[in-house]
Amino acid sequence: MQAFLKSGKLDESLNKGPNSSRALKKPKIVPWVEKYRPRTVSDVVEQNEAVSVLEQCITGADLPNLLFYGPPGTGKTSTILAAARQLFGDIYKERILELNASDERGIQIIRDKVKTFAQLTASGTRPDGKPCPPFKIVILDEADSMTHAAQAALRRTMEKETRSTRFCLICNYVSRIIEPLTSRCTKFRFKPLNESMIYERLSYICKEEGVECDNTTLNALVETSGGDMRRAITCLQSCAKLKGQNEPINIDSVLEVTGVVPERWLEEFFESV
Repeated sequence: MQAFLKSGKLDESLNKGPNSSRALKKPKIVPWVEKYRPRTVSDVVEQNEAVSVLEQCITGADLPNLLFYGPPGTGKTSTILAAARQLFGDIYKERILELNASDERGIQIIRDKVKTFAQLTASGTRPDGKPCPPFKIVILDEADSMTHAAQAALRRTMEKETRSTRFCLICNYVSRIIEPLTSRCTKFRFKPLNESMIYERLSYICKEEGVECDNTTLNALVETSGGDMRRAITCLQSCAKLKGQNEPINIDSVLEVTGVVPERWLEEFFESV
């Protein structure tokens, strides 16, 4: 107390307890889906058409308005985030506005958040002096859940802010997006991933995370994913947490986590009856 009265500060030796800011922080736990997202567009698998066009756009430091549609877990969001990372470098998070339109799908969100962000100007150089494209990217995930009024308001914003902002709409069903929006976007259909690609990715993650998982179990994870990479990786992490460290993942773990019996097993069962 005397030390505080004299200097106005607590003694440094008294500020080293477990609750102090100097205490070591626990490492942040990152979901494997985020940890193993593609870092560059070329890392995206199967979606060759979208990858080819985006690589040309990145080389020219420009980007059209985009519309990605297709089943969940096929790399739609990962692709645009990888493109933003390549375009803007370390400041890519400052240059994107990512909204989940299924939660924020009203016209007020478009008028407030999207319009305000789109009107901001963007510099053609990074803080470190390197050049970067002078625009921002608005990512609207699950855009097919937006109301028609919100989509109409978005169309007007896209028209007015074309110099400073690019838009990427992501949806499962392109038929639910109004024609004035689709006509202003370059459209790409994302197809379900090949099972061999999902198997290869799961094998890589197992190796990186030190997870023991045999081929039969990995195949079961792949079959229950239905071409959804996100679902497959999430199930793998859930199985690993369920079994704990140094415990191999088995078929029972997969069935317990997914609650799905692979179709191939059902066919074999009915054939044997």
